[in-house]
Amino acid sequence: MQDQQLRTPGREEPLSGGLKQRHLTMLGLGGVIGAGLFVGSGAGIAVAGPGIVLSYLIAGALAMLVMRMLGEMSSAMPASGSFSVHAERALGRWAGFSVGWLYWFLLVVVLAVEATGAATIAHGWVPEVPQWAWVLVFMVVFTVANLAAVKNFGEFEFWFAALKVGAIVLFLALGLLAVFGVLPDTDPVGMANLTGEGGFLPNGWAGVVSGVLAVVFAFGGLEVVTIAAAETDDPARAVGRAVRSAVFRILFFYVGSMLVIVTLLPWNSMTPGLSPYVAVLDRIGVPSAGTVMNIVVFVALLSALNANLYGSSRMVFSLAERGEAPRGLLATSHGGVPRRAVLASVAFGFVSVVLNLLWPDTVFLYMLNAVGAVLLFVWGLIAVSQLRLRRHIERETPERLTLRMWAFPYLTWAALAVMGVVLVLMLLDDTARPQLLWSAGATALVLLVSLVREMRARRA
Repeated sequence: MQDQQLRTPGREEPLSGGLKQRHLTMLGLGGVIGAGLFVGSGAGIAVAGPGIVLSYLIAGALAMLVMRMLGEMSSAMPASGSFSVHAERALGRWAGFSVGWLYWFLLVVVLAVEATGAATIAHGWVPEVPQWAWVLVFMVVFTVANLAAVKNFGEFEFWFAALKVGAIVLFLALGLLAVFGVLPDTDPVGMANLTGEGGFLPNGWAGVVSGVLAVVFAFGGLEVVTIAAAETDDPARAVGRAVRSAVFRILFFYVGSMLVIVTLLPWNSMTPGLSPYVAVLDRIGVPSAGTVMNIVVFVALLSALNANLYGSSRMVFSLAERGEAPRGLLATSHGGVPRRAVLASVAFGFVSVVLNLLWPDTVFLYMLNAVGAVLLFVWGLIAVSQLRLRRHIERETPERLTLRMWAFPYLTWAALAVMGVVLVLMLLDDTARPQLLWSAGATALVLLVSLVREMRARRA
């Protein structure tokens, strides 16, 4: 298995190296901190109660293991296609093709949904402008941002992500002050809400498991860090530092937020569909808490949209480099931006303008179902790839292992086992089953196409 050259011979304008370490770290945070945390976490609290803290710890630990595996491979072999390139090296072209296109499909659908979510909020603020028009505005703005030099994109995303990171830090600070009764008109809450109303696990461990199913997909998006590392000045060092910092910060933000929420409020007092963050800010006495959180969610959605557009364009660019996507997508600007790959990735976002006009309330439910469990399939291929590549790197170029997976291979196998358990639980859960079946269908279709292509290539 030889080290592959990722740049196409004869190409004059490879991807630029304009991203800095701070851009990379914030890009990871921007891709994963979205509405799933600020709004969707309420669904997890409803089924797990205070045990949602354990649900986030379990889901976060799984994401941490996957990112450690990915960080190990990406620091040893940086590539703009990240895990798609690793899968191809480890398992063959069919694997690289499958995981690359699945992840691209996941990101382009999610970015369209994020644009729709942000448009819904903006439409509420300015009802005179229809929802579809807001989607169009967002897609134009972020297309222009991603067509600019990657350094400008990195700066744009840095400040976007910094706003919502700052919002979470402020929320945690206010929440802790309220827990200890330091804020005006507050008294220390103690452990009453953690142990009352049915105890810490009001629905038992079954509730914790259901909570894992509700929150595990919120950790998707961290993978963009390893895709972006190829456009830094020192990819091997940058990806290692970004993986270490981003994963622990995400876990701190997610678990810390949940602990503050279920400590301050009875878990069964929150209204379904209402952000638990709004409920806490109301409890603390923050004026116009709903409006404040709407602004934070709005920024979070746009930041995640921006990060996902970047990740999807680099993934399809990498596929084109390896002959797994049309070669025309390899065209880059003088600044090293793969403009055709950006336009191909944002195309579905513009299609979503029409979909918002025709079926604003139904079409995205089906699309989200189609990609709901794709993340687990991607994570599974990352783990299998790491199992194979680790042995190869140790044998051929051990000095490249600057970031190592913990307790290899045991924790890799443990992560695969947890993913298998989650998939089985989704199959048994009436709510999650449609997502799993739709996603399995989409995955099977991509796998079939990749195998047919490989069979044709062997016959040629």
